[in-house]
Order: sequence, then C-alpha cells, then structure tokens
Amino acid sequence: MLSASPCPSNVAFLGAGELLWDLTVAAGGAVAALEHILGVGCEVLKKKIPDLSSEDWSSSQKNPPDVEEKLGTPQGLWTGGEMANPVPSACCVVLAAVVVVYAQRHSQQDSHIQYERVGADVTMKCGSMDWDAAVTWTANGTDIDESHLNGSYLILKNVDLTQSGQYSCYEGSSWHLKYQTYLRVGTPPKEPVLMCRSNNYPKGFYCSWHLPTPTYIPNSFNISVIHGTREMVCEKDVFPKNRCHIRYLQLFSTVKYKVTLTVTNALGKNSTTVTFDEFAIVKPDPPESVVAKPVPNNPRRLEVSWQNPSSWPDPESFPLKFFLRYRPLILDQWQHVELSDGTSHTITDAYAGKEYIIQVAAKDNDIGTWSDWSVAVHATPWTEEPKHLTTEAQVTETTSASTSSFMPPPTTKICDKGAVVGSGAVAVCWTAGLVLAAYGVLFI
Repeated sequence: MLSASPCPSNVAFLGAGELLWDLTVAAGGAVAALEHILGVGCEVLKKKIPDLSSEDWSSSQKNPPDVEEKLGTPQGLWTGGEMANPVPSACCVVLAAVVVVYAQRHSQQDSHIQYERVGADVTMKCGSMDWDAAVTWTANGTDIDESHLNGSYLILKNVDLTQSGQYSCYEGSSWHLKYQTYLRVGTPPKEPVLMCRSNNYPKGFYCSWHLPTPTYIPNSFNISVIHGTREMVCEKDVFPKNRCHIRYLQLFSTVKYKVTLTVTNALGKNSTTVTFDEFAIVKPDPPESVVAKPVPNNPRRLEVSWQNPSSWPDPESFPLKFFLRYRPLILDQWQHVELSDGTSHTITDAYAGKEYIIQVAAKDNDIGTWSDWSVAVHATPWTEEPKHLTTEAQVTETTSASTSSFMPPPTTKICDKGAVVGSGAVAVCWTAGLVLAAYGVLFI
C-alpha cells in the first residue's frame, strides 16, 4: 500500500491522489522507495526556498487592488488574497511522472511474447524469482491451479491453440507483478504454394502464394526472381498482400525464370522454387460482359457475344481465340465450339424452349494456356406465343349457330321422313301405299 507521503499534506487535488494510487498498484513495491527519495527532495526545496507558508510570502503576494480592478481577477483564484503554495503540488506531480516512467519501463522489461508449438510442453519462470518463492500465476486474468506449478515455475503439458493468451506471475499475497508473457501457440510453416502467371502479356507477370495450412502465428515471406544470372525486382502489391509483379526486361527470351519463395515464423521456415519459360505462364483473364439472347422466330438459336478481358493490353498485336461451351440445364454434357476470331457466335442446335447455361474462355493465339471460364449466363431460345383459345371457341360457336338457324325449303316428295314429322303423317303414308296396291291388283 501507499505509505504516508513526505510531501506536504495540504494538497487540494484529490484527483492526483487517485492517480498516484493507481500508478502505485501498477508499478509494484518500488513506489515506496521513489516516495522516500522525492520526499527528501521536497525537504531540500523547502530549505532552499523561503517559508512559503509565512506571512511575509502571503503578504508579498496579495493581489494588488489596481490589478483586481483592471483585470477583474475572479474570486477563488487567489485564496484570501494569497497565492496557494506551489511546492506541494509540484512535488507530487514529479512523483507521478516518475512512477509513470517506472511503470512503462517495468512493463517493457518484464513483458514478453513466447512462441510454442502445438503439442509441446511449456515451462515459464516467474522472472528472477527463486524456484521456491511463493507466487501466483494467472492466464488471461484467471488464477491457474497450483497443480500446474513446480515451485514458482508454471508447467503446461501438451499445449494447444486454446492456451494462447497472457500469463502473469505475482509475488506471494502482495500481488506485485513480477513477470508477464504472452503465449502464442502455433505451428512451423509447411511448404508454401507458389504460382506465377502472365495475364497482361507482354507487359510482365505476377507471382502469388499462400500456405496450405494456417500456422496461427505471424509469418514473413521473402521472394526472389532470377532470369539467367540477373536478379529481378518483384514489386509487392498492397492488396492482395501475398502477390508481387515483375516487368519483362526482354521479350521472346528463351532463358528460364527461377522464382524462390521462403516463409519464416518463430517456430521454423520453409521454401519452394518454380522454374518456367516466358511463354508457359501466359494465361489471359476470362472474357467479360458475356451476353446470350434468343433469336426472334428461330426456336433453336441463341446469339452469344462477349468482350476481350480488360487486362489484356494489346488484342490487336496479340489476338485471342475463344472457346464456347453450352448445355441445357436438363443435361450434364457440354457442347463446345472453338472460335479463332471474333467475339460473338450463334448457337444453331439448341433445344426449343429449354433454358441453356453458357460460358466462354480465352487464350492467346499462339502461346500459353486457356483462361478460366467466364461467369455463366442463362438464356432460353425463342418460343412462339400461344394462340388465344377463348377467341377460337367464340368463332366456332358463332359458326355453328349460324348454320343451325338456316332452314331448307319444303319438298313435294311423298313419305319423306326427313321432312315430314308426326304420327299423322306416317298414317297418311301407309294409306297411300294401300291404295296403289289395290289399283295394281285390279289391273292384273
């Protein structure tokens, strides 16, 4: 705890006292010694300077009446016409400054970062404390069970990623901080993955890299590019940070490039090397602005168009060829068309009424490899609009009604069953038949 300060006790700034208390807790037991030294200094100052509490000092520092009238000095700045004694405040301000500096140096000297491998056994010493000293360890502010202690040493078995954090050691029950470290558990780097590619030929190429698995601790990368016997500069990008660019110094060179990438962290290092020809790494970006549209009145055609990748600097001098693939969504098999020039194509064998998925890739006419596929687009061939069935039904109904309303004129045929209707008509027909039969018998 903070002992009684030898500084004069008539300090009116309570905030300074609270600050000193906080700084005392942070800085540990050294504050008492600093107080003693500064207390002696305060006494020396009091001897060298006249008694600042005497009536002579007070009377000599009264606020002149003319100054009060001219300046309008507010009440409270001067106490009873006397200026407050400055030495006590200055003494404690100096004490506070020294404690702050001590606390900063104490933190810098005894705070560390400790890197350990996953699965390792870790031993931490409590600073300069003896092995048999009584200490207390905490991890991220939580007390650690004594079963993990060997004397004043902290022993952690088979550490894993969850045990990363801040470990602190305190002396006995006084809780004076004696040692502090930040444990970072991780792994050494595996062989990095390195890839170099020219998507803006003939300007240059870039190399990018990544680790196959994370290490959970900071890593640093160093890349070197050699063309023949000459080392080239690889300008690192701000974003993404794991990429750098190299400008071609000589086009159409047959000398190979050699790129070596080394990754290092606190637990180890690893490296990889690739060697390649200038032409082998040329790979354009995918075509852009791919559009597919149906062709009017053609149920089996789709019109596809696209643009050269914007990163390809000179399509006139270094033209690209394209590869088109398409399929209906109901099938898994692609159909392909290679195009030596132009940025459009008409598909003529599409299934009528079926939705299609379409993509395009690009490649330099003579060197390199095909780009990745473009963003997929969807389109459906033109289909004829369905006829209006309601209108046709209305037309049929009208035609039937007109036909049934027409009545043919009556005929003079005897016994025409289609024209004569009724039982009376049938009786007349039979009577006429009998009469004719009787006439026939008479004449016979």
